[in-house]
Order: sequence, then structure tokens, then C-alpha cells
Amino acid sequence: MQAEGFFEYLFMIFYIIIIIGIIFLVCIISWITDTHRFVVRRYDIVSDKVKRDVCFVMISDLHNKDYGNDNQKIIDTVNEIKPEAVLIAGDMPDALKGHDFSPAINLIRNLAKRYPIYYGYGNHEYRMKLYPEDYGTMWEDFSSELDRIGVHIMDNESAYLEDTGIEIDALTIERRFYKRIKGGILSSEDVKGYLGDIDDPNEPPFRLLIAHNPEYFEAYSKWGADLTVSGHVHGGIMRLPYLGGVISPRFRLFPKYSGGEYELNGRKMIVSCGLGTHTIHVRVFNPGELSVINIKKS
Repeated sequence: MQAEGFFEYLFMIFYIIIIIGIIFLVCIISWITDTHRFVVRRYDIVSDKVKRDVCFVMISDLHNKDYGNDNQKIIDTVNEIKPEAVLIAGDMPDALKGHDFSPAINLIRNLAKRYPIYYGYGNHEYRMKLYPEDYGTMWEDFSSELDRIGVHIMDNESAYLEDTGIEIDALTIERRFYKRIKGGILSSEDVKGYLGDIDDPNEPPFRLLIAHNPEYFEAYSKWGADLTVSGHVHGGIMRLPYLGGVISPRFRLFPKYSGGEYELNGRKMIVSCGLGTHTIHVRVFNPGELSVINIKKS
């Protein structure tokens, strides 16, 4: 009996090792494939504030990744969707000194030929602009090219789309709200300081807020954003069933807002899993995302 128990114990250990090996192999395969592909995710938002149905494509966190020559795969996909405009939720280039940002520029240039583009800052754009002593003329070169091709670069600015009843607001927050260890906590009063006050958040127009960091959804909703679009978290690097993203850019486990659609006090937020990688060049069970947002008149 003792020998039988010993062999049962060995078999159990062997079985556990096999299971761990299979899981590890599946993760490696997903890492290889998901880091180099993207999927289209569609979101439907219903509101009585809009004048008619509107379709947007939202792009975030490209980090200079190239899907095909000059990002042709993304361009072809957007052209199949035929949105009215493209929303960019930041971090299209990388804030790396001397880094080539042509993949981001080429994608935006080709999209701008057919669609209006509303571009909100991410932390990488903000860093390049804030620290020219570190990044030289990178931001000046990048933003001047965006200006030249007609992109709406929005730095705590608003744009009202009269025929749709939608106001697009783009929030740029200071670097302290991104710090990993002792970052600030953004409040709705801070958002007011950046974008101004709203007399009555329940009245038209429909406010669509481009805010790169989804961590502060409560502040955005209290300020009066009917819909917030964000990125930044890269889907949590690895995604698990029921738990969502595993780690945030602040190195916090299982961030509350890592990817998908969220609701708070009747207001919505869509968090894109982004298209590229940065710092941790890993995506497991987490392909890149191109977000299609249909805002429908109720």
C-alpha cells in the first residue's frame, strides 16, 4: 500500500507538471500571436441628447507599432467601417529620445485624407511637449506635421459637432497623475480647472470626453462626461476570464478599468486595450484593439 501511495503521489506531481507546461505553452503562443494582431470591438451607446446616430472609430496606444506597411491593415479596417470621424486617445508615438515616429504619422496622415481626426494627449505626447531638453524637437516636429495634415490636436479643448449634438472634449492632465508610486488623485474639480464648468451636466449637448487615463472615471463622470473614451492600460498586459487585466502601468494588480465598457451613475466609459506595447512588450490573451463606437439616438 505504501508503494501504491508513493506512485500515486508521483503521478499527481507529473500530472501537475504537464498541466503547468500546457498552460505555459498556451501563454507563449498567445504572447507571440496577440502582440502582433488586433481585433475590432464594437460598442453601442444610446442617448436622447444626440440629434442622430453617429459612428466613431477610437484608436489609442499605438506606440509606433506597424500593422503592415504604413499600418495598411488598420487603414483598410477603418475604411471598411466608414466612421464619421476618428478619435485618438493618446500615446500614438513613443516618448523615446530620437525615436522614429513615422508609423504613427503615416497612419494618421492616411486616415486624415478621409476622416476628421480629434486627437487627445496621452502621457507620451505630454512628456515630449513638457521636456524639450530631453526630447529635443520631437513634439514640435510631430505636432507640426499633425497640424499640416489637418488633425484637430486638442489640449484641454472642445469641439462642437453641430449636426450631431455632440461636444468632443479632450483632457490633458499633468504628469503627477500618471506617477507609479505616489501619483496624484484627480478630482472632478481638477477636471473643471482643465476644461471649465458645466452649468447642467444633464442637459444637451452630449459630452464625449477623450481622457487617456481611465483610472479617474469617477471624476470624469462627476464633471459631466456622458461618454469617456480612454486607453493607457494596454488591456492590463494579460487578460484573465472574469478578472480582466492583470497589471496597470502603475504596476497595480487587476486594475479596475483595464478594457471594455463601464458605467457609473448612468454615464459610460469605453477603455480600449490599445494597439501597441511599451515598457512591457507582452500581450497575453489580449490582442490589440480598434474600437468602433456607435452613439445612437434613443
